[in-house]
Amino acid sequence: MQSALAGLSLLVLGDSHWFSQGYLVTTLQDQLIQRGARVTSYAACGAPASVWLTARVASCGTASRAQNGPVNQVRGGNARTTPIAELVQQVRPNVIAVSMGDTMAGYVQRQMPRDNIRDEVSALTDRIKGLGIPCIWIGPSWGTEGGPYLKTFDRVREMNEYLATLVAPCTYVDSTRLSRPGEWATFDGQHYTNDGYRAYGTALATYIAQMPEIRAAIQARPAQGGPAPAANSNAPAAPAQGQRR
Repeated sequence: MQSALAGLSLLVLGDSHWFSQGYLVTTLQDQLIQRGARVTSYAACGAPASVWLTARVASCGTASRAQNGPVNQVRGGNARTTPIAELVQQVRPNVIAVSMGDTMAGYVQRQMPRDNIRDEVSALTDRIKGLGIPCIWIGPSWGTEGGPYLKTFDRVREMNEYLATLVAPCTYVDSTRLSRPGEWATFDGQHYTNDGYRAYGTALATYIAQMPEIRAAIQARPAQGGPAPAANSNAPAAPAQGQRR
């Protein structure tokens, strides 16, 4: 298991699920590292996919983590993202992973904002395509119904089905295939308890390690040597539980 992902240098662009200690930024990231990968992650809380195109303020903060270092959070007016082109120059990844979906799904709206989702996703995938780097897109997981975000299983299912049609050239990872609806406990309907994030991270790491697209990317362009680069000082830090989207 320790060498399954040797040669993988992964740049993660995430949402609030990558914002705090105990979230995917530690559970999934640590498991990928244990499998031999180099991982640098950035999170933009409460922001859509296009937030990674330019330097923009993320409404509820940003966070970053380089390899197994600390989670660095920034809140307020200084919580600005770094454009993906600059992150690629810093991290030198051979795969980009986008882990976003909940914020764009419009859980509080009667209908899912399909046009807006399409525009947000295509803006980022077009930029990734131009960079010529293989990518995967991790969609939202079930969570639990209710809570302040008004998440429902029907909307999660609809969002995953729609995202899967939009994210090319990225390979889509449907998180709902990793568990049963409501199987992993949350504290607000959207963000998991510590046990929930451990289960989610384990399931994702196992799935990613087996993806033929990941193996092909490693073989085509092995990661450059050297330690993972330090995280940008302006990258997001982990929010207090219950605040992130």
